[in-house]
Amino acid sequence: MNKRILLTLLLIGSVSGLAPLWAAQGIIYKASGPGNYCHLKFPAIRENTLFSSRPVLKDASDGDIVDFYGPCEYDPLGQQEVMRQRADVVRERNRLEDNQ
Repeated sequence: MNKRILLTLLLIGSVSGLAPLWAAQGIIYKASGPGNYCHLKFPAIRENTLFSSRPVLKDASDGDIVDFYGPCEYDPLGQQEVMRQRADVVRERNRLEDNQ
């Protein structure tokens, strides 16, 4: 979805008081499945904040999007996601060091 369209929809929803809770959490796509199973898309966490006490999501226009399948109440900035992305960064750093 075009960033301008997404921002317009969020602004309209915010002004009208109808902005979904998931939009406020950084989720840019949400499709519900059976039970409590959802397909979510949200920006990755900025690497310079990933190891801090206050991680921040990247801008969706950067294109670094996490494609997640799991619980609908999943938090893109929750401890589970922070730990997963930290492990990815450490693994990538180790891979780069091994190739030098």
